[in-house]
Amino acid sequence: MSSPPSRILFVTGKLAEPALRQTLAELSGQDDFEAEIVVLGISVAALMHVRWISRKLELPEGIDRVILPGWCQGDISQLEQQYGVPFERGPKDLRDLPRFFSRKSREPVQLDRYDIEILAEINHAPLLGDAELMAIAERYRGAGADRIDYGCIAGEGSAVSARHVKLLVDNGFSVSIDSFDRSEVEQSVAAGASLVLSGNSSNVDWLAELDVEVVVIPDDFDRLETMQPVIDKLQQAGNAIRLDPILEPIGFRFFNSLQRYAETRRLWPGLPVMMGIGNVTELSEVDSAGVNFLLIAICQELGVTSILTTEVINWARTSVQEIDFCRRLLKYALAEKQIPKHIDSRLVRLRDPYVHQQGEAELAEMAAQLRDPNFRVFSEPDGLHLMNRTGHFRGEDPFELMAEALQKNELSASHAFYLGYELAHAETARQLGKQYVQDEALNWGDLSRERKKRKDRHAFREADAANAEANDGETKSGNAGDAE
Repeated sequence: MSSPPSRILFVTGKLAEPALRQTLAELSGQDDFEAEIVVLGISVAALMHVRWISRKLELPEGIDRVILPGWCQGDISQLEQQYGVPFERGPKDLRDLPRFFSRKSREPVQLDRYDIEILAEINHAPLLGDAELMAIAERYRGAGADRIDYGCIAGEGSAVSARHVKLLVDNGFSVSIDSFDRSEVEQSVAAGASLVLSGNSSNVDWLAELDVEVVVIPDDFDRLETMQPVIDKLQQAGNAIRLDPILEPIGFRFFNSLQRYAETRRLWPGLPVMMGIGNVTELSEVDSAGVNFLLIAICQELGVTSILTTEVINWARTSVQEIDFCRRLLKYALAEKQIPKHIDSRLVRLRDPYVHQQGEAELAEMAAQLRDPNFRVFSEPDGLHLMNRTGHFRGEDPFELMAEALQKNELSASHAFYLGYELAHAETARQLGKQYVQDEALNWGDLSRERKKRKDRHAFREADAANAEANDGETKSGNAGDAE
């Protein structure tokens, strides 16, 4: 005999009730639970606080679990102790409830596995002071780099290189040295460098005398067989090696160079392979995240176990962080035989994974119910919407919208600044196809910065929440935001 479905109570406010009922009606039959709704005496559910709920909520008999609005503030364990059932916050947008329950039904994804080593290059490193060098190295390590590649200056062997390498090694870094200068390499290896980029027939004789791992490259990029004598000599000398057939820039035989990696893997299946991806990320004028994703996907499928990246050009300045995430995501996707979708969206930066619109009918209904002076801001495909009890103002130009609103509302300078700031966020979201939520920072994926919380009488999340609690839920001043 199957167990009866659980009974879940959804707590909401007056403005959000119709949308919540519609969303739960769409969920019926898809999830094994019975939904009940309680509407507390507050217009904007986002302003609820645990202390206020504890005074207002009457729990029906037989409820197994309570879902609160995602913006609800306070310690919900107090409610669990008071009512004796589990409480949890739902999504911040109630239209995400289907995905919320879908995620609840599966185990959280752990992106803790990877098998690609990240070498992060510090370019023109001999020109840097010790403090600047260490700052870059620490930043790389914090972003996920496994090894610091000390980038030398071609044709200019530097006496400072060995001292820098020792400084890095003494501070716990694994270091590779990127140089063909014999003296520079020998001194750096003696100082602790454990990998040399790169070796071919021009320097293999003296490299074979060093106790160090070597990256082997072809003498002729179109003739992979030119690596074989170098491989043989280094292996006979006992050197560990990895192969790099060289990735070339887009427009300069890029696809041919990708084919070389597949051929390298076929010819030498037992040897590790490395790919230097800066020739593509640095030399392609496009945001680096998507480029890095595709290159790491190729590496993962081919079994390339190390990559060399740089962060010189501004559009590639977060490459190490991006690659660290990509190697984890793609390792998981390939191991689980899943496409890399609906696993983790942190690299979706320019546009959000999901964007909800209110729609004309819902906005009109909400505007008709407003009885307070607090402005609500919405970003819709047809333009921006600004509403309070004095009217529903809409338009594509934030300046024109403010001018229209000011004809019916007297605003202080700080209040006008607040609305201008919010309208700028809303317009940015509308242009880029992002989700806008009043008083919240826009979502830029893993580059997001949390918006500083301020006790400002125009920002409703704190000041109006306290005001709502003190006035049994109905706001008297400030700016209430989007209804939950």
